Amino acid sequence: MVDAGNVTDAGLPQDGGLTLALRAEAARQTALTNPLCTSIEPFCGESATQAARSPRARGERHGADTELPIASASKWVFGAYVVERLKADLTQLDVNALTMRAGYSSFRSCSGTTTVATCQLSGTNGVLTPENVGRFDYGGGHFRKYGVDLGLGPMTNATLAAEFQRVLGAELTLDFNSPQLAGGMNGTATGYAKLLRKILSGSLAIKDHLGKNATCTLRGPSCPTALGSPGDEATHYSYGHWVEDAPGVGDGAFSSAGAFGFYPWIDSTKTLYGVVSRRATSGGAGTDSLRCGRQIRKAFVTGVAQP
Repeated sequence: MVDAGNVTDAGLPQDGGLTLALRAEAARQTALTNPLCTSIEPFCGESATQAARSPRARGERHGADTELPIASASKWVFGAYVVERLKADLTQLDVNALTMRAGYSSFRSCSGTTTVATCQLSGTNGVLTPENVGRFDYGGGHFRKYGVDLGLGPMTNATLAAEFQRVLGAELTLDFNSPQLAGGMNGTATGYAKLLRKILSGSLAIKDHLGKNATCTLRGPSCPTALGSPGDEATHYSYGHWVEDAPGVGDGAFSSAGAFGFYPWIDSTKTLYGVVSRRATSGGAGTDSLRCGRQIRKAFVTGVAQP
């Protein structure tokens, strides 16, 4: 199911004579043989430039058009939505909310709720912890409160999808399974790739704000203000997306891995994108997909398969 053919070199610098086909083959081999990737089978994915796509897949359970819950990959979509909506005056942006420093650290679940507002009112979801304001604490409460402030409170799954398409583009396939702005979307590798290509083309304003106002996330001597992060790398967090700049392992890419293993990314040069698409229920599935995707990205950038 891995296809490295039917690609061109449009839009990609010719570093050392590397062609897109060569890069695609290196990425394909990495997806097929790298232990970090074989350990998460089955998955499918896509890696490419903004001007030429090279799909690849592994396993038989689903394809690039299979709709899956994308969990925290929803956060990047919300970040793109907010920046696009407020791009005429970005001073309106609530930077604390978009970088998870707004103090809404008590989100639990949207189960049984039908709108953004009723989810916000459920249990401790809408509780503000004043002493946490300005401190990174990963969770969905920050985005939910910000969504209510932006007037999204009355919206249901269907009306949220329509609103996001209105702002981000009617051609995008956007769907919600829960009125949870930080984790309630469904998506496909093909559909999410459309969003990433719009970002790379500059059609969406967030391209110029990837990594903007990024905050440290891993609590320790170098980041004493952080309270809670789902990972163990010293990365940073920007407007609904991670900046993979952890010392020793990061390459500066922008990404938004979901708990079930859906992992979209844009490289640090903002010329390449990729998606690893799968659904897993094991703990750490998002991190596992990230580590495979990082190897595929390295292969695609260098033209050398990563063993």
